[in-house]
Amino acid sequence: MRATGAVVAGVAVLLALASAALVRFRRVSSRWLVVVFALVLVIGFLAWATAGQRLPIIGLLTGSLALAAPLIFGALGGVVSERVGVVNIAIEGQLLAGSFVSAVLASVTKNLFVGLLGAVVAGTLVSFVLAALSIKYVVNQVIVGVVLNVLVLGLTTFLYQSVLIPATDTLNQPPTFSNLPIPGLSLIPIIGPLLFDQSIVTYLMIIAVVVVWIGLTRTRWGLRLRAVGEHPQAADTVGINVARTRFWNVALAGAIVGLGGAYFTLGSVGAFSQNITSGAGYIALAAVIFGRWDPLRASAAGLLFGFASQVANILGIVGSPVPSDILLTLPYVVTIVAVAGLVGRVRGPAAAGRPYVKG
Repeated sequence: MRATGAVVAGVAVLLALASAALVRFRRVSSRWLVVVFALVLVIGFLAWATAGQRLPIIGLLTGSLALAAPLIFGALGGVVSERVGVVNIAIEGQLLAGSFVSAVLASVTKNLFVGLLGAVVAGTLVSFVLAALSIKYVVNQVIVGVVLNVLVLGLTTFLYQSVLIPATDTLNQPPTFSNLPIPGLSLIPIIGPLLFDQSIVTYLMIIAVVVVWIGLTRTRWGLRLRAVGEHPQAADTVGINVARTRFWNVALAGAIVGLGGAYFTLGSVGAFSQNITSGAGYIALAAVIFGRWDPLRASAAGLLFGFASQVANILGIVGSPVPSDILLTLPYVVTIVAVAGLVGRVRGPAAAGRPYVKG
């Protein structure tokens, strides 16, 4: 324990000195130094918190990826929506709607894929309202998003208490996806269980990250989407229908987020409960900002927040000296620190949050 602490302290001091030297002579610090410094601090914290206990590294990594799935779906939806010019505060509501509908449909039909489809439809319907009010009726996008979150939370809470609780056996007992190991690949040490022994929802998350990144950066669709989000007037002058482009891409973003909502019921606990998302949509929105509106970076931020949640879970299981109340706040503290470090230093899409009315 003392040896680990000494090594961690020594490496942290060296990294701090290196960063100070860069700032002194080049007036800039390396982001990689910051990342490595943070990683060293995490290793030191885990070594202290689990002293005398065995830390399940594989469980920590695989659990982090699983917990990050809804955050990454939410972040991808946020990136698509904001890149086209509509601020998507309603990620929380879309996740919650997808979670509720997927649980009910999968319970009634006993078909997991029907539940997944229902989650996609539910997220899309919520985004339809966001798109209609913010694009057609030029209502403030932030206000619409907040109202939708409150509306979906109130509606699902009412339906849960008045409909699902009295009929739990028939309406709120969905089957769940089991892990689907890929033959051969799942046997690779560390990487195998992490990437190739996951549920369908996690595989869909990985596919979604790749598809959204390629779509935004390598396709005509992505070019049009980014043009509308950066300079809608210029896009309009070259024949792009700004309102239609925004509307259907906000709907697409809602479908992606709704799919993430299915994780809470079909890929995790197996039943819907009141406010089951517990603010995951807001963390996903923070991942969008932390990831600088880039799908890969936003997904990495989602992984970071998922890692923080899994660390809290693992430390609670192994009997860490850290009080349980503090462990529960760990994911949110990491979110605040990550976003606070970037406020004022990042720039989102130029037209995000600004309605466009064709003259």
